[in-house]
Amino acid sequence: MQTRIEVGILGATGMVGQHFIRFLQGHPWFDLRWLGASDRSAGKRYRDAMTWHLGVVPDTVSGITVDDCKPGHAPRLLFSAMDASVATEIERAFAQAGHIVVSNSKNHRMEPDVPLLVPEINPDHLKLIPGQQRARGWTGQIVTNPNCSTVGLTMGLGPLKQFGIAKVIVTTMQAISGAGYPGVASMDIVGNVIPFIGGEEEKMQQETQKILGDLRGDHIEPLTARVSAHCNRVGVVDGHTETVSVEFLSKPAQADLRHAFDSFRGVPQERALPSAPPRPVIYMEDANRPQPRKDAERERGMAAFVGRLRPCPALDYKFVVLSHNTVRGAAGAAVLNAELMYSEGMLD
Repeated sequence: MQTRIEVGILGATGMVGQHFIRFLQGHPWFDLRWLGASDRSAGKRYRDAMTWHLGVVPDTVSGITVDDCKPGHAPRLLFSAMDASVATEIERAFAQAGHIVVSNSKNHRMEPDVPLLVPEINPDHLKLIPGQQRARGWTGQIVTNPNCSTVGLTMGLGPLKQFGIAKVIVTTMQAISGAGYPGVASMDIVGNVIPFIGGEEEKMQQETQKILGDLRGDHIEPLTARVSAHCNRVGVVDGHTETVSVEFLSKPAQADLRHAFDSFRGVPQERALPSAPPRPVIYMEDANRPQPRKDAERERGMAAFVGRLRPCPALDYKFVVLSHNTVRGAAGAAVLNAELMYSEGMLD
């Protein structure tokens, strides 16, 4: 029987931290034993340190005493749900102290020696880690997952990279849960669309080029395609929907793209990682799908759903992609990253 690995969560009282706790319940490899949060929560039982927003607080964590987010008592493997305002220093301190930090925070994503992973697409980017450790003098490491809107776009584009991606235009319709809790005021979002999410468009554009880029020795050569993003907040609870237009270098037939979606698999599927969906990209035939209410929760929220593939009169082709923003776009993404690292022998 496989020995389970003790893990902890940095920023455990926040909304993303709660999603980590829920996603890790019953995990066959990872045993959640440690919770870290701010000074005002440290020393309290978890059930008394936060307001739980996801149903009932799991019994496995409700009685755990919350610790400071400082190296000392935490397990070696940590999932970070830290707020961006404090994540940089805290994550680096743990990596310096020998911890493996698998982070959902934005702070280190675009640093050249930090992997920005979507395991089905760029697992080889983990080869940046030895250089990261040498350059920074760390015995630990930091690995990141992308922004919640970038995940859906890159999973939709990943199967199509083989055709030479030249240009991408994406418009997002992003769920309110992506703004955390309490998120967007009801008077702002009900019956409305907010056509601005601070920093989101820049993150989508830059992160997509890094994720779909190629490992060249000790660095990532970014995808040369031009990526343009329009990001909007809409009155949906969970699930980011994106409409995507793409221009290709090789001018594939529509049937080639459809085959690419249907046949797409990656290392997580080959190794049957616990959180990996059997089919990471699922094409939906109905003209009115995918839809957040009907599809975001399917496959435990870990697959991307694609539909409406058709010719684009401005570029080459266009389609719709849906992904669960708090699962595949946050907690589930980081857990899958850690599973990939375990399968590579990086957690030994």
